[in-house]
This record gives sequence, structure tokens and C-alpha cells, in this order.
Amino acid sequence: MMVRRTELEGVLLFEPTPHRDTRGFFSRTFDAAVAESVGLQPATFRQDSQSRSHRGVVRGLHGRQGSGEGKLVRCSFGAVHDIVVDARPQSPTFGRWIALRLDDQDMVHVYIPHGFLHGFQALSDVADVCYRIDQEHDPAADVGVRYDDAELDIPWPVDVRDVSERDRQAGSWSDLRELLSCPGNMTDHVERTRVR
Repeated sequence: MMVRRTELEGVLLFEPTPHRDTRGFFSRTFDAAVAESVGLQPATFRQDSQSRSHRGVVRGLHGRQGSGEGKLVRCSFGAVHDIVVDARPQSPTFGRWIALRLDDQDMVHVYIPHGFLHGFQALSDVADVCYRIDQEHDPAADVGVRYDDAELDIPWPVDVRDVSERDRQAGSWSDLRELLSCPGNMTDHVERTRVR
């Protein structure tokens, strides 16, 4: 398994080497030693989750306030158009996003550290996405930006067929920037807000 850095600091691609033969394939989906070699602490992962989506479905753009959430994401079946947005106010790439194709052929995983938004669109008839997360889910800490936010201007490769009500009601990138406008990051803002 190889690791490649992206243009967004901290976002990593884990590229396994599937062994294929007439039976199908065998592939390592996680390697603690490889994760540790790039500074991750595998023992901190707390939950594994999986979603299933049909072609055209968009999930996101989701993030977490408070202590944040780091996650390792892969598409175990089918293919998705994956989006990662830098929402760290002090980052030189704040507001920039990258698009990745995650699928069950290349089996690339993306590690998304704290302070980012994440979303994806299913490209195949059915797509299963697996998440390994370093925090227990706290719905009260959820933040989101609409998938069709005009300022981020993220192109989705196929017609958007379905979006959850929560994602339809998500705020804009401008709303999130306002939330993040006090000095520090999302974590600092939330901690100060709770102290008041």
C-alpha cells in the first residue's frame, strides 16, 4: 500500500495493490503500520460506517464542529465522485476543494482530517461507501454546506437525482465562513461559545 499526499495539507490517498486472479481479487483495506508512517494514529479510530447510494445521489457537504472528525473513506462497491473542501480558516488552501474518483477497481482510500467538509455523488447504479471515523458521531456538532453552493461551484458529473432533506436545508459556504470568522478554527469557536 502506497500513500500519496494531495494539494490540501493533511488529505492523503492510500493506494492499495489488489492481487487479482481468476477467482477475483484480494486487497488490504487498512494497514496500521502504513497509517502510522504518515503520522496517523490508527488506535484512535472509533467507528466504521457504511452507506449505500443509487446513481445520481449526492451526500454532503458534511463537517463537524467541536473536536472535529477525521475519517478514512473508500468506495467498496461501485464508484463515486468524492469532494473534499478545506474549511480550516488559517489554511492557505481555505475554501479550495479537490475531486477524486473512488471506486471498487483502484480501491483508493482518502483520509480526510479534522476541519474539512466531505461529500460525494454515486456514479454507478449502486455505490457503497465505507467510513472509518476517529470520533463518535454527535449530531449536535454537524455542520453542512449545500452541495450546489454557488460560491464553491462544485460540478457534479451526473444529474443530481436525490438529496436528503437535511442536505437541502444546509447553509451556504458564506454562512459557514461567518461561523468560522472568529479567530481560530471551528473547534476554538465552539469551545468559546460553550464557555459563555
